[in-house]
Amino acid sequence: MAKYKKIERMTLFGRINHWIVAISMVGAVITGLYIGHPYYASFISDPTATKWVMAWNRWLHFMIAIIFDVSSVVIAYLYFFSRFEKPYKKLIPNSRNIKEFLEVFFNLITFNRRKKFDSSHSDSFNTLFFTIFHLLLAWMLLTGLQLYVHGLASGESSIGSWWPTMLHLATDWTVTVTGGTYMDVRISHHITMYLIIAWVMFHIYYQVWRTIFWGEGDIAIVFGGSKFVKEE
Repeated sequence: MAKYKKIERMTLFGRINHWIVAISMVGAVITGLYIGHPYYASFISDPTATKWVMAWNRWLHFMIAIIFDVSSVVIAYLYFFSRFEKPYKKLIPNSRNIKEFLEVFFNLITFNRRKKFDSSHSDSFNTLFFTIFHLLLAWMLLTGLQLYVHGLASGESSIGSWWPTMLHLATDWTVTVTGGTYMDVRISHHITMYLIIAWVMFHIYYQVWRTIFWGEGDIAIVFGGSKFVKEE
């Protein structure tokens, strides 16, 4: 009978952060779609209450964005300074990482018929995949903040003029990059949402795929923090 060893893959903090991001993402999509198109306003019997529903949706969307901001800063810090593992090392384009990336990719497209890498640790393919997610999330936050500050046309906010000024300095460049108008920023923000949804769909599929084909309990990592690898 094959023997398996338990491998720690995610800390408690990492798991908590993962589920905070996942839950927040659901809330951001629901409220964001409503802001773009008030799809459940028709269920409100009092037409005068519709504006308050929009106001609450905008407020919730903004609060969720703040959670994403904090999470992104923490994740960026841990990429370089985590004592558990340092993901940035897997992003260095050296021969070892490139070879591992290709082997994991071949393993995926051949449905596990070829497996020439160590699956006990976080591989370069999955690390790059998550890095793309965080870059998409960062772009989502920047374009979202640009749309938010565009709504503060007076240049003032409840906490002073310094807040809109700072946001303009940090995000005005997104207008130029996306095409030159605020509608371009809005479209880019909307398209990025669908890219993130597509990312999430593949992420869930791939975790189930690895659990089935590798037989190492990868899907349990986000619940218990560990997986099991067959001993040689």
